[in-house]
Parts: sequence; C-alpha cells; structure tokens
Amino acid sequence: MIEKIVEVWDQDTYAGQLEDGFTPKMETYILKGEQKRGAVLICPGGGYEFTSEREAEPIALEFNAAGFHAFVLYYSVAPRKHPQPLLDVSRAIRMLRENAEEWNIIADKIAVCGFSAGGHLAASLGVHWNNPLLQDEQDKGADIYRPNALILSYPVISGREHAHRGSFNNLLGLEPEEALLTEMSLEEQVSEETPPAFIWHTFEDTAVPVENSLLFAQAMRRHGIPFELHIYPEGPHGLSLATKLTATDEGQIDPHVATWMDLCIQWLNRLFI
Repeated sequence: MIEKIVEVWDQDTYAGQLEDGFTPKMETYILKGEQKRGAVLICPGGGYEFTSEREAEPIALEFNAAGFHAFVLYYSVAPRKHPQPLLDVSRAIRMLRENAEEWNIIADKIAVCGFSAGGHLAASLGVHWNNPLLQDEQDKGADIYRPNALILSYPVISGREHAHRGSFNNLLGLEPEEALLTEMSLEEQVSEETPPAFIWHTFEDTAVPVENSLLFAQAMRRHGIPFELHIYPEGPHGLSLATKLTATDEGQIDPHVATWMDLCIQWLNRLFI
C-alpha cells in the first residue's frame, strides 16, 4: 500500500513566489509499514517550461514496486530562472532527510532521478550540493543536500555545442553571462564529490543529443566517480518508461529501451546495499 501526500511549499517564506502565486509541490509515494527504505526523488522533464506527467507518477510507482519510497517534485519553471529550480530540489532533499524518521527513509540512501531538463536539475544538485547558495539561516551543513546517487534519463547537461537551447533559454535567459553558462554546463562542474550515477540515452535523440550524457560520463571518469551508462541505438527523446503505460504514440514504445528501469533498479540495489 502507498500513502500519497502532497507537500506544498510554505507560501509565506517561499523566496521564488511570483504574482501568479506559484509554489513548488512534492507528491509523496510512501510505502506503508515500519520498514525503513531507500528513496528516489523524481524531477520530471519539460525543458524548464513545464513538468511532464509522463515522467512523474508512473516513474514513482515503478520505484515503489521495487521497494523504494518515491517523491515527485514539481519545481519552478519559466518564467522563473536559475537558481530557483536548484533551490527547489535542494529544499526537497532536505525535507526528505528532515522527515526521514517519520517517513521511514534511510537518510543516506536517497537518489535523485531526472528526465531531460529534470535530468539537468538532478545533475545540478549532484555537482552543486555544497554551493553556499543553498545554505540558509537554519544551516545544518551542506551534506543534508547531497544526493547519494543520480539517475539521469536522456539528460540536458551542456550549454555548449550540444546544448538543448530551449532548456537553457528558459533557465538562464537568452544571453546569459559566460560565468553563469559555465556554472550550469554541468560537465564542467563534476568533482570528486559528485555522487555515482546511472545514465541512459538513445543514440537517435535529436532533441537532446547523446553527447550530453557522454560528456557527463567522461567528466565523471576523469574524477574517478563510478557510473553506469547505457546508450540505446534507437528511440526518440522523451521515452519515459518506453512502455504503453507512458506512451502517447506507438513510437514511444520500445521493449529494448524499456529495460533501463530494471537495470537502474539493479544498479541502485547494489549501490545501496
């Protein structure tokens, strides 16, 4: 059984609130019972323009079926700009750790999973978790924001030659300063403190080129961070589970690509032993 709750950010203290009254929210898919479990925080894609339902609840239920608590973050998107999405995801993982006892979460077994632009957000937390920007007056130390693992599905990574321009335009504006572009080109920000990652992409992806995943994996290799990388030869962008459950047309159903979830769960179980 799953207990589903919607956690809405406190509007009185939310720094990113605009006149439209938007605040982020997190849907929780907590498995009932007393057993403590690992958790997966999910960031749907959508080009930093919206958050895709196809990469939200269906993903959470798959992780539930594998024995993990799951959480879906509906984070800030355009017209809100960086750093607000990063502040949203950092606050979400902090909430998981602060409520670990009540929600039966193993606090050092929390993965952040992202799709497309949501993959950029997940990877952003993976490389920027110790950025002083994330600290506040209740500072409990940077470790509270560090994911224990990253799961990156056809992620937006680079703002350079292989960028998904729409995502970067929505996140940083049309003419970001070079320093900001460098900061958010995540292959340039990997360090020895970046958590391990499971990464998958398709060779045929024309929206977010496969080079994004390759560049991030290469950077992890240079810094000695373990990763698992799967490049499927066929399939368009945005496949989600690549099953009938998340497909909007026949082109989004691919049994071979659909193996990514089983492989990811195997990887996560080995990492979280």
